[in-house]
Amino acid sequence: MVRLGFPSTHESDSGMGHFRVSVGVGSRTGEHLESLEALVDTGATYTWIPRDVLEDLGVVPEEDRPFVLADGREAHYQIAWVQIKIQERVQPTIALFGERGSEPILGVVTLEEFLLAVDSVGRRLISVPGLLKAVS
Repeated sequence: MVRLGFPSTHESDSGMGHFRVSVGVGSRTGEHLESLEALVDTGATYTWIPRDVLEDLGVVPEEDRPFVLADGREAHYQIAWVQIKIQERVQPTIALFGERGSEPILGVVTLEEFLLAVDSVGRRLISVPGLLKAVS
């Protein structure tokens, strides 16, 4: 099972290693991207977008997947492929349908797809090269 931090509607910025970035989120077709401030969370596998935001964008759940929450409880969440914009780049990623009104979270899968890493001291995202194993 995939482990997923449990987002809350409360302020969750501990100050150490947590920061927010501006992102755009839209349906697969990406005609319109909604601007959001998302908490960067390397402990979250996937990106978490509040259900009301995704529904307003016309995103429809595609699948239901099991997750283990940070407190050990198991839960199922619906997912869908969405378009996401980070900095000047737009591409698809998986997003979970989060609780209505919850805080958007940018997960590690999306960060890796964008070849981004966290600079926790500078509280920013930095570009990194992709890694491949040499084929002999």
